[in-house]
Amino acid sequence: MTRVVIAPDKFKGSLTAVEAAEAIALGVRDALPDAEIVTCPVADGGEGTLDVLEAAGARIVRMTVRGPLEEPVQARYAVLDGTAYIESARACGIEFVEPSPAVALAAHTWGVGELLADALVHGAKRLVLTVGGTASTDGGAGMLGALGAGVLDAFGAPVGLGGGTLARVASTELAPVRERLHGVSVAVATDVTNPLLGPNGAAAVFGPQKGAGPEEVALLDDALGRWAHALQAGGAPDVAQVPGSGAGGGVAAAAIALGASVESGFDLIAGLTGVDAALEGADLVITGEGSLDEQSLNGKAPAGIADRARPRGVPLLALAGRIQLDAAGLARLGVVGSSALIDHAPSLDHARSHAAELLRERAAAVVRAWSR
Repeated sequence: MTRVVIAPDKFKGSLTAVEAAEAIALGVRDALPDAEIVTCPVADGGEGTLDVLEAAGARIVRMTVRGPLEEPVQARYAVLDGTAYIESARACGIEFVEPSPAVALAAHTWGVGELLADALVHGAKRLVLTVGGTASTDGGAGMLGALGAGVLDAFGAPVGLGGGTLARVASTELAPVRERLHGVSVAVATDVTNPLLGPNGAAAVFGPQKGAGPEEVALLDDALGRWAHALQAGGAPDVAQVPGSGAGGGVAAAAIALGASVESGFDLIAGLTGVDAALEGADLVITGEGSLDEQSLNGKAPAGIADRARPRGVPLLALAGRIQLDAAGLARLGVVGSSALIDHAPSLDHARSHAAELLRERAAAVVRAWSR
């Protein structure tokens, strides 16, 4: 009997990783009716992580928090075996705003801190903070403020919320946060290695995605530099150039300043969903995501699955909304067969609105081709 492991990430804007895995499984069944199918939807620590955790048995906690621009948003986090998994984007995600220069300066992470505070109140002994997809570039200052930190100007007054206000920050009072975190371990889940500052930093690389123009990028980078100094004034280590500190608009930097470890988002989630065990004895593994491109080679789910399949000698098939890797790029991943939904749809809108049925169809096609 052929054993097929199905381990996709989300198809952003169309399907969650769980939905994608279900669609692919139907396609595999169409091609190989007698196959043993194991579904292990995965995530890289960014948007969609909570859906994967819920499928793995986590309990979802829902609450209303302060959104990135003050309007309340309906957010959630996951709890599994005493660990709370906080997805920053659920509180301050880019989907809650219309990117613009003003938004890039004003968006904040206060709601992320509210999620963390709730998890602590309810007894979490470990916090895992996933940091992708935020609208903010505030270095996590809002998050720390919601946990009780003082983010202060030279006169000892609060500077307010948003990355732009950090141009006035002079010091921090971190003792209240340290007290709340006493006895609790914290990890930042990210596969981004950008530092907080500089040409590869949070403002320069991610700011334009959030509406920042050249002027705002320069302002935010300077403000984050002041924030790094203020954190040091509060007794934290220098986080300015720590790999990964720029993730999530610098929200990772605030967590690292308080002693958080940095872990691979993909490895962390994959460990919870049983991918490694599923791949033992597998004859085939199928992965995928919305866009298979150069970024997919660096810490994204397809690369993570490829890294696990390769030493086990398990052939890898890849499905995606679109594929922007050439043959050499696919070969580097170890892909032996692939298909893009957009190549079999009359338009991008059609591919998105009919993603499940197209994914089932393309899964059946690539599996049939592989099995010949």
